[in-house]
Amino acid sequence: MTYILAIDQGTTSSRAIIFDAEMRIKATAQEEFTQHFPKSGWVEHDTSDIWSSVASTCRGAIEKAGITAADVAAIGITNQRETTLVWDKTTGEPIHNAIVWQDRRTAPFCEELRREGFEATITQKTGLLADPYFSGTKVNYILNTVEGARARAEAGELLFGTVDSYLIWKLTGGKRHVTDATNAARTMLYDIRKGRWSTTICDRFGIPAAMLPEVLDCAADFGTTRADLFGTELPILGVAGDQQAATIGQACFEPGMLKSTYGTGCFALLNTGDTLVESQNRLLGTIAYQFDGKPTYALEGSIFIAGAVVQWLRDGLKIIREAKETQPLAETADQGQELYMVPAFTGLGAPYWDAEARGAIYGLTRNSGPAEFARAALESVGFQTRDLLEAMKSDWQASDTDGVLRVDGGMSASDWSMQFLSDIIGAPVDRPTVLETTALGVAWLAGMRAGVYPDQAGFAANWMLDQRFEPQMDAATRERRYAGWQDAVRRTLTQR
Repeated sequence: MTYILAIDQGTTSSRAIIFDAEMRIKATAQEEFTQHFPKSGWVEHDTSDIWSSVASTCRGAIEKAGITAADVAAIGITNQRETTLVWDKTTGEPIHNAIVWQDRRTAPFCEELRREGFEATITQKTGLLADPYFSGTKVNYILNTVEGARARAEAGELLFGTVDSYLIWKLTGGKRHVTDATNAARTMLYDIRKGRWSTTICDRFGIPAAMLPEVLDCAADFGTTRADLFGTELPILGVAGDQQAATIGQACFEPGMLKSTYGTGCFALLNTGDTLVESQNRLLGTIAYQFDGKPTYALEGSIFIAGAVVQWLRDGLKIIREAKETQPLAETADQGQELYMVPAFTGLGAPYWDAEARGAIYGLTRNSGPAEFARAALESVGFQTRDLLEAMKSDWQASDTDGVLRVDGGMSASDWSMQFLSDIIGAPVDRPTVLETTALGVAWLAGMRAGVYPDQAGFAANWMLDQRFEPQMDAATRERRYAGWQDAVRRTLTQR
């Protein structure tokens, strides 16, 4: 029993990864599933698609690894955060499709909360903003719109959970209704100061306490799988939301350590230790991880468009056929042109939080072409990251945000992008040998709990560097370019 099975349940696909005793990837299985868009701004998943894709990829990864379930010591689960599920406590049948974190249907309720001044209570207790992004308003919507749902919830017949909770409920045959502190912290219902569900917020949202899962540490006994699923019972010993799992996988265990994950969007987390920082720059306070009942806090900044800007070059402008073409194209750009692309295709995230902003490009000349567009697109990710780091430095005076930034995610594989990132933030950027840091994080949680992997200090010591990018841009150029970006953002925010 020297293998760990990591379940990585994402927004567009589910993956299962087998890690060996040395925390190396042995096998991977992945399955995409359908996205549902019932109305503009609405995003849903069929709950059965989530479950079936997880079960099949787990079996597929075990088979591809050439092992049996009896060789697996434990399971770790990481998941898309904030996505909301409500199901029948007895049958396990969902009463509504899963409402995805991207869904904006509860914006009117969030505006109502802001008008009545309730957002201050939400932020004080949860570290979050009154935004449709989070789970609480989604639960409120389901209870208000599904016929009979509120009465059933008050009668104790319904359960609410984020994706991790639902998977654990299904894996254990309905025996455990649990979550971990990092996922609870993203619901807008959990008091991250007191470590318990907030009755004040739940009462305002009309959510009965009986619906809520028990909150555990990230490394804990979450239950045991049904024997019929994989041929034997397997313990579930590690759980963390995807961005917190990446923070763990990057071994960002000391206050001041910082990681940034580049996928469709970008999420930067700064470890703030036992201090929950009240952001003055509309960053989010959250739980980075929790061990032995003690939370470690973080500041989080979210960028809506990172890798998605490359997808736009491919699918929207059609100036590239594959994402990997962006870097060589950007390298041929005219150095005399300085285009600024503000990729506010779905609004601007932190620290602006302007959902109505839309994308713009500044500095165009008759000579501007695909190469200049490609460079501006890649540079936009670096500029947005600096926005987050500047906000973090302003919020937390103890922060050593001039230190190293650890990066992961698909876009971190681009040397050109990571070099520009280092240049514009004026700090080293470290890329690890294992870019699957999200899955690695929960694999370590489960493996450490099972006694297969080393403790926290041992795991941190084993973190391995692939490449460090050092700043090469002179300070004057760096500040001039960043000032140009800030001007472009100001123009974008005022264009309507």
